[in-house]
Amino acid sequence: MKFPDLRERSREPELLDLGGVPEAEVEASLADIRFVNTWLGGHRTFERLLRPFLRADGAISLLDVGCGSADLPARLLERHRQLRVVGLDLKPTHLRHTPPQVHRVAGDVFAPPFAERSFDVVACSLFLHHLDGADVSRALGGLWRLARRALVVNDLRRAQVPHAFARLVFPRLFRSPVSVHDGLVSIRRSFTPRELRAAFVDAGLPEPEVRRVFPYRLAALAVRREP
Repeated sequence: MKFPDLRERSREPELLDLGGVPEAEVEASLADIRFVNTWLGGHRTFERLLRPFLRADGAISLLDVGCGSADLPARLLERHRQLRVVGLDLKPTHLRHTPPQVHRVAGDVFAPPFAERSFDVVACSLFLHHLDGADVSRALGGLWRLARRALVVNDLRRAQVPHAFARLVFPRLFRSPVSVHDGLVSIRRSFTPRELRAAFVDAGLPEPEVRRVFPYRLAALAVRREP
């Protein structure tokens, strides 16, 4: 097996980002992402990051950016029914698969249709790696302005082991060949802890807490200290 050069982030596009994927394939790919979130740490990481901000009555507002089918906040809503969730995604085809308890908004992360500090917490999961270069920090800066309390990032960690695992397992695990392709590209486009921390700093955000999460996730959290 030939190992790719992972010293720097890839700029290779994902098929879902290019568009033109048949809707049946989009639906299958979103189902594969839900499977990954369930069995490879997505739900666990998302809830752990948000737990400090969830009151007993669950009455906080959450913006899920690049939400896809919004399976992560939907799971939270099962236990925190007073949580108010808005899902933002550029692609209306993705939003058609979100559950009804998530308020769906089609929009661009660089021009979100919300006022500053509209949400208690802003989160993005498996979204940030879709952006290239300076757009990562640009997006983080814009999302920080929407958050009253915290910005949460849940993404992949770039390394040879998960890429080798994905090459062997994804073709057997996923329903969609688009998921196989995009899953591998996602790993190559993802971050090291140092890169993710630097993106927060370049955006002018407070020094984030960045930690590795089993198996190969990165979790980053920036908290607003002033009221």
